[in-house]
Formats: sequence, structure tokens, C-alpha cells
Amino acid sequence: MRKHEQSGGAGPGTGEAGAVAVAMSGGIDSTLAAALLAEQGREVFGVTAVLTDEDTPFASRRGVRAARAAADAVGIRHVVVDLRDAFARDVIEDFLDAYLSGRTPCPCAVCNARIKFGRLRRKAEALGARRFATGHYAAVRRDDAGGIHLHRGRDAARDQSYFLFGLDPDSLAAALFPLGDWSKARVREQARRRNLPLLDRGESRELCFVAGAHGDWIEARRPGASRPGELVDRQGRVLGLHRGMHRYTVGQRRGLGLAAGHRAYVTALDAPRNRVVLGARRDAMRRRLRVERPHWIAEAPAPGRFRALAQIRYHHAAAACEAERRSDGSLTVVFDEEQFAITPGQAAVLYRGDEVLGGGWIAG
Repeated sequence: MRKHEQSGGAGPGTGEAGAVAVAMSGGIDSTLAAALLAEQGREVFGVTAVLTDEDTPFASRRGVRAARAAADAVGIRHVVVDLRDAFARDVIEDFLDAYLSGRTPCPCAVCNARIKFGRLRRKAEALGARRFATGHYAAVRRDDAGGIHLHRGRDAARDQSYFLFGLDPDSLAAALFPLGDWSKARVREQARRRNLPLLDRGESRELCFVAGAHGDWIEARRPGASRPGELVDRQGRVLGLHRGMHRYTVGQRRGLGLAAGHRAYVTALDAPRNRVVLGARRDAMRRRLRVERPHWIAEAPAPGRFRALAQIRYHHAAAACEAERRSDGSLTVVFDEEQFAITPGQAAVLYRGDEVLGGGWIAG
């Protein structure tokens, strides 16, 4: 077994030189991450990306003002990078296309790989940064052969490694996660001790670029989205009408617009026929899924079967499974026990213990 050394954060004894750029949103996590690094005597500066013109707490001009105030409180310089065009191409269009094709997207994972640790990190490096830090609850470790490994954060309730499975080797080599070994309670306590701003501010969510209800937001950008269709049971019997498939996701129980007399759940989205399929909770249970476009943190496993833990959405306890890497590069995952609401479009991330092996996109 290879020995692992923590490199999620850098302490005074690391002997590491060079500037550190901290991706700052104005929230408590990234602000404290910047403060901790500055206290270690590192050369630290903050970078914030403008991602949208929406009036949202994060990713917008309002978010920039909060991030600048946070950087001022820490005592570091602050740089703003306009990535609105790239974000629209790489994240928003993918998000809209997914919903309109009957999938439920995972934009945070796309943004981390392409925008935050992609374009924003490269801009920070052009400004002189050697390392790129964020407030994610995750950890990067190196083994004694120099291999880089991504692990869960210590606080299981806050772990964000699920959203980082798409990072490339250069991103992981540059990454610092100062909060990887921290609990959220400790973060709040230490931020309070340092009199950091915005302690009572709402935290960022996966849809940080959406102002208001996401269904209305999608319809404003894709007017054809609000195409009514049929709500049907598993036998195809029509139960009612829906207001557009983009307002539904597998496993959904509330907001169905149907008085069924019993608990009904969305069990499937039939995009070709514009149908939302309903059933009992047991009808949304599955053991098998297929993963497209898998990305591996280390070397891809050889074609064949292997044991792992698979996490199929952010708030899901990773479950034991047998994964098989197919000759075309895709994966088939078979769980030991049935899982609720396996949802096309979401990420399936594979773990060995708390180490991220890789992940990809649930296709069916």
C-alpha cells in the first residue's frame, strides 16, 4: 500500500513557495480558506469569476461585491475575471439542453471542471499563482511515488468530492483545500473568531446562477420548454397533464399537479413522447445503471469488473456495487441493493473507501 501525504492544505513547514490564488465567492468557506493561507505567511490573492448577469448572491456582480469585501477583511488583493461567455457556453447551454431532453443535469460538476479549475485557475496562473485554493470540503493527497489522489472531506455531511470527479491532473496538482479536514461547525467558529464578514449570509447552492424557480428560468430562455404533455402510469394510462418535462425529475413526489389519492412518484421521463411516467416508490427503485464519458482521477481500470462504492447524487450515501468497464470505455454499475431514483443526467461517482476513483454521467 502506498503511503499518502496530505496536500489539501499547506502549512508553514511545507517549504513551498509561490503565490496562492483563492477562488472567492464572498461566502464563509472561501473567505476562511483565504484567511488560513494568509496566516501561514503565504502570498495570497483572491480571484472571483463573474458568471452571470442574474441578480444572485453568488456568481454575479452582487457576488463580486461580497467577495471584494471578504478579501478586504482578510487583507489580500482581489482580482475579478469575466467568464460570462464561457460559462454560458460550457454550463448554461448544457444545463438547458439536459432538462429539455429529459435529463436532470449536475451543473456544479461541469463548472468545477471547466470553469473554476479550468479557465479561472489558468487565469490565476497567468497572474502569478502557483497553487489554486478553494473552500471545498475535500482533500488531495500524494502517495510516495508522486501519484495524486482525491479524497472526501472529513465532514461527511459537507463533503464535496462528488462535484470534483472531473478535475484533470494539472488541476489536482495545483489544488489546495484548506478546509478538507474541518467540520462546518469549526469553520463557523473560526470565522467568528476572526471577525470575518457575511457569517449570516446564505450559502451557495448548486444552481448559483439561477434567480427564482428553475422551471420559470428555463422557460424564459427556451420558450418552447413549456410544452404540455401527458402524465401516465407505468401501463401508459393517462392520469393528467404536465406543464413541461423540465419541471420534473426522477423520484419527485411533490408538485406533480395530480390528486392521485396515493403517493405518486416520477419513475421515468419519456422525452421522445413528452410523457412523465408516475408510479409507486418501489417503481423508482433500480439496481443497474450505465455511465457515459467516465473520467478517472488516476489510471483508468482495465476493462472488466471491479468492486467499488457508487454515489448517484450529492445527497446520497454511496452504495456497494460491482462496476464493469466496457470495451467502449463506458461503465455498467450493478448495486448490491436497489437504489431510489437513479436519474439520467446526474453524475455517478465511484469511490474506494473515501478515495474518488472517477465518475461519469448516468445515461440510463
